[in-house]
Amino acid sequence: MFQETVEDHRRKWDREEFEKIAAERLAEELEKDERDRKKPVVRRELLKQRDYKVDLDSKLGKSIVITKNTPSSQSGGYYCNVCDCVVKDSINFLDHINGKKHQRNLGMSMRVERSSLDQVKKRFEVNKRKLDEKKKDYDLEQRVKELREEEEKLKEYRREKKKEKKKKVEEVFTKENDEDSIASIMGFSGFGTSKK
Repeated sequence: MFQETVEDHRRKWDREEFEKIAAERLAEELEKDERDRKKPVVRRELLKQRDYKVDLDSKLGKSIVITKNTPSSQSGGYYCNVCDCVVKDSINFLDHINGKKHQRNLGMSMRVERSSLDQVKKRFEVNKRKLDEKKKDYDLEQRVKELREEEEKLKEYRREKKKEKKKKVEEVFTKENDEDSIASIMGFSGFGTSKK
């Protein structure tokens, strides 16, 4: 690598050897670049809407015994099976599943597809139809519900009226019985009328 001569105490570097090493390193880098170009470029899917409901409240209010041997998927908190990690609370879990790392592990890029004008118009039409159908269903269901409630109120009103009539009749009957019983206790059965 270097040479020392007797007359000169300074190091003399072997330029040919270092040029050879540099040329080898350059050749390796070029070869690596060639290999990288030949590899297919990984195309990640564009970001899309989730097609499942995130379950945040299934474990709500439940207690779990956790031991040393408990697998991480059953330990406390929310388990992400894509990233194999446990998140302790629901807000952080939502942040995790909407984050870059999780989306990358799912095979998605964080880019969203650009919508054309026709796609937006179609989407508006679909949403309008859904809203109209929902409104019709709601109106029908609401009317049926209101009719049932009115019938129930009417039945309840009639029951109350019948109960009140029965109470009045019973009160009148008990008053007449009380007057007759008091008169018989006092020793007279009538008010002196003698019709024969």
